[in-house]
Amino acid sequence: MYHILAADSIKEEGLLPLLEMENAVVYRGQTDSGEIPLERIDALLVRSATKVTNELLDRMPSLKIVARAGVGVDNIDIEAATKRGIIVVNAPDGNTISTAEHTFAMMASLLRNIPHAYASVKNYEWKRNQFIGSELYGKTLGIVGMGRIGSELAKRAKAFEMNVRVFDPFLTKERAENLGVISSSFEDVLKSSDIITVHTPLTKETKGLLNWETLKLTKKGVYLLNCARGGIIDEEALAEFIENGHVAGAALDVFVTEPPGDHPLLRLDKVIATPHLGASTREAQLNVATQVAKAVRTYFEDKPVSNSINLPAMSRDIYEKIRPFHQLAVQMGSIVSQCLKEGVNEISVTYSGTVASLEISYLTKALLSGFFKNRIDTSVNEVNAVHIAKDLGIVIGEKVSGNSSGYANSMSVTVKGDNRAFTARGTYIEHYGPRIVNLDGFNIDFHPEGNLLYIQHMDRPGVIGRVGNVLGENKINIATMQVGRKEVGGEAIMVLTFDRPIEDAIMSKLSETGDIVSLNRILL
Repeated sequence: MYHILAADSIKEEGLLPLLEMENAVVYRGQTDSGEIPLERIDALLVRSATKVTNELLDRMPSLKIVARAGVGVDNIDIEAATKRGIIVVNAPDGNTISTAEHTFAMMASLLRNIPHAYASVKNYEWKRNQFIGSELYGKTLGIVGMGRIGSELAKRAKAFEMNVRVFDPFLTKERAENLGVISSSFEDVLKSSDIITVHTPLTKETKGLLNWETLKLTKKGVYLLNCARGGIIDEEALAEFIENGHVAGAALDVFVTEPPGDHPLLRLDKVIATPHLGASTREAQLNVATQVAKAVRTYFEDKPVSNSINLPAMSRDIYEKIRPFHQLAVQMGSIVSQCLKEGVNEISVTYSGTVASLEISYLTKALLSGFFKNRIDTSVNEVNAVHIAKDLGIVIGEKVSGNSSGYANSMSVTVKGDNRAFTARGTYIEHYGPRIVNLDGFNIDFHPEGNLLYIQHMDRPGVIGRVGNVLGENKINIATMQVGRKEVGGEAIMVLTFDRPIEDAIMSKLSETGDIVSLNRILL
């Protein structure tokens, strides 16, 4: 008999997959109520209210799975759960349709002045000429980020006979054609779009993506939407561009600080806003509840569980053996993703030596999760990464080789894009940890951690010195430096690590240094 606790306000209809189980008892109540036998609970379902801490897990020795009815898992101690062999699942795509529809509704409302017209009529006014709007038909919609939500929004825009231009460096030509959108550069989307909406994750790369400089590139009279993450659009810059008349209006569902309080943007008539309602539909709330309830039932039926945040449940002994390579796999996936900034068609992973005797399928999934982490707008993990790759039309290859290149163990990955390929090889060395020993055909040796800068350059005297001078002049301390080359005077690389990320201005100065071919910031 399984004992299941639904700790937060989860819809009962969504719990039906569990309530229909003959060998399960479902409790409703808070973990601190004193009425729930926590020591007997096998599965815990939560929303955002319950904090699944290390201390709570200590009180639940029988717990096998935690299910978050929603996307975010900030309220769950993932590391503590993983160490106990507890699987953690969420519902990453339960609000896809809800958010896409909300974005479209905000766009239509913005262009047709619906909120302001409504307020006027409620005030017993009838000022038709004051609220003349614009049609969506024939307008160019620029979508920044083509994950699940961006893709659904594009479908709806096409139905309204809008022209859709998309910026997503990871969108392949084939997928763009299938979606009926025009894949463009970021600059082209800014310059050509009548309406721009953002649908990317919030990362160091996308924070302030639309800012004082990039907003200057947009059309005069452009409309902007953010129903994704607060901070992708620089709020101070947006307010200035609305006030000076360059931006015709904005629709915002998210802010950097929520609730935003007395925010300058909320004082502007050309801004409409909602209190983070993207996922707030009855259907979405039911979807996420049903999704995680099914995941828990699937787990108890000994079937593969989708949408796991951590490694699938395994014995502690197996987990301890695989853990070091799991970390290396995630890091390698992230590195190749950040170095090959274009659409990808194929990812191949090869295992050699001692690592080949482990559950390499887990490691491949870990590598994919690292690869997709900052490429799509939904949560990625070791279980759903393969499904995401399939949805994106990416072919995944996995094999074992007898050639470990002189190392006791070796993991190699090759990523093929529309225009080129990129390779990396890593190993795990006892007492030294994970190491990257080859990048794009260059032999090198560095620890994949922190703020990295990957520089491709020509092997000529003075290059390293010039790079060092730029960094020194800007008071940037180099923590480590590794170099590699294929032949004297030919192509070469250097990998530097720093205590903090390199700023855009410094990257620009470095790019102007002679004999530099390319620069890539790698954040791990």
